Amino acid sequence: MNAHANVLGFHEPGDGWLFRWPVGAKYLLMLAIVIPALAMVQWQVSLGALVCTMVFLVTSGISVARSLRLGWMMWSLLAVLALFHLATLAPVSAFVRPGNLLVAVLCARMLTLTTPTPELMDALVSVLAPLRPLGVNPDQVALAVALMIRSIPYLLGTVDDARAAARARGLERNPALLLTPVIIGAVAYAERSGEALAARGIGERPLAD
Repeated sequence: MNAHANVLGFHEPGDGWLFRWPVGAKYLLMLAIVIPALAMVQWQVSLGALVCTMVFLVTSGISVARSLRLGWMMWSLLAVLALFHLATLAPVSAFVRPGNLLVAVLCARMLTLTTPTPELMDALVSVLAPLRPLGVNPDQVALAVALMIRSIPYLLGTVDDARAAARARGLERNPALLLTPVIIGAVAYAERSGEALAARGIGERPLAD
């Protein structure tokens, strides 16, 4: 599986200042960067948010190359989004829309690259704990987020593997040869995840009397 396909990145221990910050403070920092950019929709704010995020990552010991290692699918999506707005004669939106998406992804990487996943999930459980009286199960929400984080690199890697296999056969222009193994792999991965959860008694409903 292609490890570089992980949009959110893999945590590796480091001694930068972000690595030493408590996870709650990093969540708040992420929100402080992303929310103004999404709410104000101005190129100056988007540019400032992007610059701040990159400065935070680099000064924490994470190189520019590693910070921007988002995988070809994410960069393709950003390019298509920018081209669409350019085609509709909206040059400002061509920067702001993909720029804000890039800021959100980089801020998410700022969390995942500097914090182990269990710590991220524990913090999420703590934040959601007050919602238990409303029927929210913090543990299940955290589990769903953990599964999503784990699934993204696998599914993107499946796409890369399918492209490589089709290219080796000179059939990379055949959509069926790309989609079929991806769909089969996604279904198989979902079934294995479901079986693993069921084996641990997670997700089972109590039988009615």
